Amino acid sequence: MRLSARCMTLGCAALLAGCDGHYVPPPPAADAGWAHYGGDAGGTRYSPASQITPANVKHLKVAWTFRSGEHGAGFPGDEWVSHMTWEATPILYEGALYFTTSETDVVAVDATTGKLRWRHDSHVPKLWYSDAASRGVTLWVDPQSAPDAPCHARIFAPTLDSKLLALDAKTGKPCEGFADHGALDLLPGIRSTYEPGSHSRNYLVTSPPVILDGKVILGSSVGDNRGVELEHGTVRAYDARTGKFVWGWDPIPHDASNPMYAQWSPQAAANTGAANAWAPLSVDTQRHLVFVPTGSASPDFFGGLRPGDNRWANSVVALDGDTGKLAWGFQLVHHDLWDYDSAAQPSLVTLQHGGRSIPAVIQPTKTGMLFTFDRETGKPVFPIVEKPVPQDGVPGEVLSKTQPFTTLPEPLVRQGPVTKDDLAHISFGCHLERYKSEGIFTPPSVQGSVEQPGYAGGVEWGGLAFDPVHQIAVVNTNDLPMLVALVPRDQMEAQSESPEYKDWDFSRMRGSPYGMRRKAFMSSLGTPCVKPPWGELTAIDMRNGKRLWRVPLGNAVLNHWNAGVPGMGGPIVTASGVVFVAATMDSDIRAFDIHTGKMLWQYKLPAGGQATPMTYAINGKQYLVIVAGGHGPLSTKRGDYVIAFALPK
Repeated sequence: MRLSARCMTLGCAALLAGCDGHYVPPPPAADAGWAHYGGDAGGTRYSPASQITPANVKHLKVAWTFRSGEHGAGFPGDEWVSHMTWEATPILYEGALYFTTSETDVVAVDATTGKLRWRHDSHVPKLWYSDAASRGVTLWVDPQSAPDAPCHARIFAPTLDSKLLALDAKTGKPCEGFADHGALDLLPGIRSTYEPGSHSRNYLVTSPPVILDGKVILGSSVGDNRGVELEHGTVRAYDARTGKFVWGWDPIPHDASNPMYAQWSPQAAANTGAANAWAPLSVDTQRHLVFVPTGSASPDFFGGLRPGDNRWANSVVALDGDTGKLAWGFQLVHHDLWDYDSAAQPSLVTLQHGGRSIPAVIQPTKTGMLFTFDRETGKPVFPIVEKPVPQDGVPGEVLSKTQPFTTLPEPLVRQGPVTKDDLAHISFGCHLERYKSEGIFTPPSVQGSVEQPGYAGGVEWGGLAFDPVHQIAVVNTNDLPMLVALVPRDQMEAQSESPEYKDWDFSRMRGSPYGMRRKAFMSSLGTPCVKPPWGELTAIDMRNGKRLWRVPLGNAVLNHWNAGVPGMGGPIVTASGVVFVAATMDSDIRAFDIHTGKMLWQYKLPAGGQATPMTYAINGKQYLVIVAGGHGPLSTKRGDYVIAFALPK
């Protein structure tokens, strides 16, 4: 191209681009990694990479694509295949990306070309799994082994059939000295309901483990609402070299030596299961603490057989990494009846607040509240208050009279009762008058209750991203109410077979007086009953807890209107101030300016991008990578893609 004298004189890249409208490549990028599922061990989802900027992000192009080849073949029926979710975020180590496939095979690909380096067949049985999610792997480099020794760097990968694999990062071969030739069976010791020969599994690990002081530590996923007596939600630590058990911590106390045991009835403590940590954990290596987000005690929607607050279910807890003993904990929902699991990874950040630098943990929740604590003491950074909540539960239920609410930040989603004024213009068949709607913590009822926020969030497993320089947290939320009804035991069969309830999901909740049915609060046309937005992206200044901006996230499928739609997956943020997020039902990945919320770039993925992206810089180039595998419950298009973007040369 011919340059004008003015351009030649100034020699300015920005002016060069402006002289003839052509793209000017950026300077080489400094190396930047992504060694953990959440970017770092504390789950901040922040990258120091800065080659991709708000000014040039619109020029991103596909750099390479990897296809896993998996579409659920051989698994039981279309209904289960549609239940599978590929939610993996790759990690980077020595020029390779590592991740699990949708069927939890383990893969390493070249980070600059996407070419396969190795693939480990996990030989997962083709069964029905209650939570068929695959989120990724964990890296550990053994400081006591030689760099060229086998398994000096090893990949830990959970599988659908409840195993933890240890593989050599260079070759993909099993680490023979770990457990049983590189595979640890996670089923023993958790009161499994699995019966040999069964075609279903309800206990597995869906999130990658964490590493602390030579121990590999993991939670679990337990199939919800099957009954009162479910698998235990024990968090367990194993020696990262040998696979030997080191310690376990159960959110539910099972003997009198536990200080929480006195708050449970002996029968409830013996029978109640779950309260498991299925979301990713975080570790503070300096303080040797493991931060655990725990879920609901069993069953989710009726608690008459587990009176009391049910600690430490629905909490964020800090465990001593050496012993597994509780350092501190805070219960975010008392006596949960709404499936308000702590579904997101705790984010470990350093906050500038009140003239001090505070080592903090931010715990996003399905209720749409961000709880922030000093991670050394557990003391709230922003005040938390107990407020009265509705008390009209079903016979046999004993509700908590109050629930904890944050004062700052303000709730990110609607928490009030749904009224006629909240209904969308198209609300045929919504029948709001049939249901109880008293706002957040409306108890489940036989007639049916509107649950707002719904059991899909608020904030789900994607968590938040935190910019440590500008002290900004960015989070995507769902804002779609749900309907929940308790079904008397003698009516379960009739209701589950009735055409009147053909669109409802039923669960037995065996051992309790009730079964349960639930669904999204949707019109007869398949559109949400309440006005949009149904999904948003929000930025909060965590120095003062004030919201900076919020924007609808995602286009409505019918008319491509930016209404804001539900999604699964989380955001990331870079040092240059670019926020990347996919997650939405429209299968787009987007970039936003962290300071203004302005959308800077948008790309239609070949399948649903219900995963959290990651970014890294290598050989002078920054890449953005997203798994596009689709999501059964969101009904997004299924696929087998890992896609990398980069700026053109």
